[in-house]
Parts: sequence; C-alpha cells; structure tokens
Amino acid sequence: MRKKIIDSAEKRKKQTWHQRKKWKPVVQEESIPRAHNAVLPLLAHIGKPEPTPFVPDPFQIEALERILREDVVVSAPTGSGKTWIAVQAAKEYLVRGCGIWYATPLKALSNAKYEEFGEIFGRERIGILTGDRKENPDAPIIVGTTEILRNQLYDAMESGRDLAVDIVILDEAHYLGDIDRGVVWEEVLIYLPERVRVLLLSATISNAEDVSRWLMHVRKTTCSVVQATERPVPLHVMFLTPQNLLTPFFRGSRLFPKVQSYLKTEKGHRRFGASPFPDMNRIMSVLREFQLLPAIIFLKSRADCDKALESLNPSPLDPEEGGFSEAVMSESKNFPELSAQRQFDQLLTRRAGSHHAGQLPGWRLLIERMMVAGHLEVIFSTSTVAAGVNFPARTVVLLQSDRFNGRTFVDMTSTDLHQMTGRAGRRGMDNAGFTLIIPGRYMDLPLVRELLLSEPEPLQSRIGVNFSMVLNLLLSHDPAGVQELLGYSFSAFHVNPKRAEKVKRFLQTNFRKHLSLLQELNYIDEKGVPTHDGRWAARLRLDHPLLIAQLIREREFSDLNSKQLAALMAPFVMDKDKEIVISRELWQRTNPLWKRFRSMLQKLKPLAELLINRGFDVPNIMFWPAAAVFLWAEEVEWGELIENVDADEGDLAMLILRTADHLRQLLSLEKEEPKLAATAAKALSSLMRAPLV
Repeated sequence: MRKKIIDSAEKRKKQTWHQRKKWKPVVQEESIPRAHNAVLPLLAHIGKPEPTPFVPDPFQIEALERILREDVVVSAPTGSGKTWIAVQAAKEYLVRGCGIWYATPLKALSNAKYEEFGEIFGRERIGILTGDRKENPDAPIIVGTTEILRNQLYDAMESGRDLAVDIVILDEAHYLGDIDRGVVWEEVLIYLPERVRVLLLSATISNAEDVSRWLMHVRKTTCSVVQATERPVPLHVMFLTPQNLLTPFFRGSRLFPKVQSYLKTEKGHRRFGASPFPDMNRIMSVLREFQLLPAIIFLKSRADCDKALESLNPSPLDPEEGGFSEAVMSESKNFPELSAQRQFDQLLTRRAGSHHAGQLPGWRLLIERMMVAGHLEVIFSTSTVAAGVNFPARTVVLLQSDRFNGRTFVDMTSTDLHQMTGRAGRRGMDNAGFTLIIPGRYMDLPLVRELLLSEPEPLQSRIGVNFSMVLNLLLSHDPAGVQELLGYSFSAFHVNPKRAEKVKRFLQTNFRKHLSLLQELNYIDEKGVPTHDGRWAARLRLDHPLLIAQLIREREFSDLNSKQLAALMAPFVMDKDKEIVISRELWQRTNPLWKRFRSMLQKLKPLAELLINRGFDVPNIMFWPAAAVFLWAEEVEWGELIENVDADEGDLAMLILRTADHLRQLLSLEKEEPKLAATAAKALSSLMRAPLV
C-alpha cells in the first residue's frame, strides 16, 4: 500500500518546542490514486500536440493591422500569443525607423523580455531601463518598468521636448487596476503624446471597451478593442477527494455529484481530515500517476512553500536525465551564492522548487529558468507568482480560496483565480491544461465554482494625488492645467455625468490640499510655480519625497559617510511596520549609527507633525532597516547577515535594492548637492554586490 504522511498530535505532545519548530510527519496508510469514469475523457487529452507550422490566430492578425494606424487594447487568455503581436508590431515600426518602448510592471519581467527580444532583434537594437539596470539607452527598442517610462514623461514635459518614441507597448496592462501601482500606469496613458501609438496587452480586462472609450476621450484618437476568449490550450477543472479519487469539478455549470457529496459530508466545514498541512507526497503521487506533471502548486504562505518542498520525497527521475544537473550547474557556476542556498540539494534531488518573495532574486530566477526549460516536476509558490512570471505548467493545483493581500487574508477574486489557472497548459507542449482543486480547511468550494464561472472583475482606476506627482506636473503646467489633467483620469471618466463630476472634484480638491502644503513649505510659490527647492525636490521620485527633501534642507546628510547615508535612507523604503530582531553581536556594531538616527528623527519631527495635522500619512520610521543596510554596507558577508537578522533573505534583498533605488534619486542632485550625490554614488557601489547583483 502507498503511504500517507500526516501530523501526529500524540507525537507532537511529547516533542520539545525546539523539535516542534519543524513539521515532523508520521506514516499512515492511504488508498491508491483512482480516476472516476467521468474524468477519463478529460485525461484522454493529455499529450503533446503534433508539431505544425505557426499560423497566427485571427485576433493576432487583427491587432497587428490595427496598431499600425490606431491605439489597441488586446484582451486574450494567458498563453494565447500576445507577445507575438508585440514582436511583429515592433518589427513593423523598426522598418519605419521608429522608436519602441516596451513597459512591464516588474524588473524581473523586464529583464526576461530584454533577453528574449535581444535574441529576436539583436543585442544592438535593445536597451533596458529598470532603475538598477541601464544598458544601451539610445537603442530603438527600450524595455523597462512603467515607473521609468513615467519619469521620462515627466522630464519630457518639463523640458518641452518630445519623447523619442513612436509606440508604447504596455504588457500586463491589468496593472492599471493595481492598488499600489495602478496610478503610474494611468499617469503614463494620460501624459503620452497623442501621436504615440499605444498597445495594451492583458489577459484579464473584462471592461476593455470602457478602457478603450476612456483612451479615446483622453488621447483624442481612435482606439480599438481586440478580444479573444478561447484559450489556445483547453482547460479542464478536476477535483481530488480525500479518498484519492480524481473526478471532474463541474457537471455543466453545477458542481459534480462527488463534489456535492463531499460538501454535504463536511457540512460546509472547510476541513481536510485532521492534518494541518496538505500531504504533498500524496498529491504528487496523483499528479504522477495521471501524467499531470509539471505542476504549480499554490500555497498560502512562504513558510508553507518551503515546508512543502522539505516534506517532498526525492523524485524518481535521475538528476542526470535530460541534462538537469548540468543545466543547474551551468546556471549557477558564476554565482557561488546559489549553490550555497539551503534548498539547492532539494532542487536537484526532488526536481522541485519553492518560489516566493522571501528568496533571493537570483535564486528565483534559477527556479524560473529550470521550470521553463522543462527540468522541474513541480513548483510550490504563493499566489503572487501568478501575475507577471511566465512559467506555465500542465497543471495548476489549488488548495485554498483566499490569498494574502499584504496585510491580511482575503477571498480571492475572479481575476486572481483566472491569473492562476491561466498558467495551466503550455502552448505547443500540451493538448490541454488542468486545474486540480483539493479540498481543505482553507478551501471554499462554492466560492471557487462562482469565481471560475465569472468574468474577471472590471479594472478600476487607482489614480491618486501625491507630492512627487504635484511637484513634477507643476514644472510643466500651471495649477489649473494640473487640475485639468486629473479630470482626464479613468476614475473621472464615467457614463454617469454626476458621478464623473463628483470624482473629478474629489481629485482636484486633493490636489489643492497638496499644493497648499507645498506652498507653506516654500516648494511652490504663490503663483503655483516651483521654487529652487521645489525644482530639485521634484527629482526625488520617491514614496516620501518631502521627508528626504527636509533632511537635505536641514543639511542632515551633509557630513555622513557613504555607509551612514545608505543606512539612513533605508527606513524610508519600508512599507510594513514589522519589527525585526537583529542579534546582539551585530546590533552592537551599529551603535555609532544610533545617534545619527535619533538626530534624523528629531529633524523630521516638526514636519511629521505638520503632515499629520494636515491629514497626510507619515511612515513609521524604524531603526532595524537602517541597521541591516549599515551592516551590509560595512561588508558583512551575506550568510552572516541573514543568520543574524530575523528576516527572510528575499525581504532583506528587497530592502537593500530599494534603498539603492532611493540613492539613485540623489544622483540627480549633482548640480545642487555635488557632495551628497558623490556620497550616494559611493554608497551605491557598497550595496550592489553579490548575491544581489
């Protein structure tokens, strides 16, 4: 009989607290994986399609024809070939001697597209701009993050020059509705000159017609919608009972009888036996038995992803088979830090990886490349991987119907679920893709049914006013002009005129609130024109530009060395209030920094109180980020740093990389603050070293 691994409550009672920190399974017998007769027709689709010459789909041809003369919004399922449209459009515009900007929401995605397009167009024709990477910036095709494009538009409006680009391609355009970053996408679409063609690519725009009408309203030009609803690789949804029986999830639009029966048995309680953690070997045995690998298994947390990998039995496949070991060694030979990763041996022996934001960027990239190359059987990931990272699998496994939104767990939306299931089925490699629903304590089956049958939620405007936006726009517009621009926002574009007017008034009132404070602080004069300080402060395109600008005004940074400057910039990049413990040994090495940190807080106190009194948010400025970055700048080895700082290494890496981004903003002050800019450059070089580079 096959074996099942579950937690033993009795055994755990006898363990010490230290022993219980790691999940320790015991063995129990379980049933062999079986397939219900009704699921056999679905499984019959498993296989690789016969190679055929590529023939573009009608929606691809239509989109290409239209983008040569007008703006286009493309909404099509994941894996349907939206990148083909972008590549062909770029080729057409290159022939005409035009400039192309390809914008993505993530640095990692920009890096991937840079590599991909370099193979297609030749390295000499491709440049990349992501903040921490600037290569060949005068190339006819630029790949970069949307924030960099927005900043270039700010600079072009200020100088009065035209942006050297003729078409902008916005990949993953559903980020327009992202709570944290959607404002940047909306700004780009409002600021772009009308002559520049715009191509929006997304898999999840259910209100594409609304977006198109808004673009025509803003840009005063034609915008077409090209939609495809049929997946190039059909998707089948299945269910795994606690007895290891594989069944369909649906019968028509209703739940399959076995799923209904499970719900009645459990009486609506979202539980899966007594185990607090899913048995990954049981799940893998089912996937392997029915040829459903490779798979992406989505889990609730980083810790669960790591725990799942740790609990997995070695793969029956030989690590040398298909050149897997050789490929891993080849990718990691120039980066010894990768082979020192604690999950390196698990990657090789299990043909599996854990992928989440708590890991080093280089390690995540290695996992992604191994998956894309077909070397891995399974990836354990949080739901965040569904957006933007491209490694489709044959099967996507879902064990919960909620997700972490950065603050708490909330029910998934239809958009979330469509993003995740969109990774199932590889074009040219699979006849069909599969989503496997596994019941458990965090799975709401009726909710999943509803979400799978629903369209993705409509994109909503995330436009908001901030100090950096106001300062930059006032370099090229008077206050009335800025208010007019805000009136062009997606949120103010509504079929109900009263509703549109209400939103417009809210944004304009918020603008005047920001303007008033900037005038009070003498960044803007009484006519709405930036002062000397306002002009250089506008180049601080940060989350908290006024706080940094105040410290520059107060000369608080003037006598800092490079390590101190890097450290004192770090607290301003944190968007979470979580306190992190640093070991006593390393903490003592930061004692000289504490006095400067306290001085900085005292200098900021009057401004912070003013901001709060005016109704603006002020971040919680914590010491531990400063201490951690100071230690790294002091050349503490990475292994020692993560051993002594109680934070995931991915979070530490992000802290340091975002601090580097903030330091780069100080480089733009070379004319006004040459000493500060020089110190920032030195600080940058101390931060950007392996394994972060």
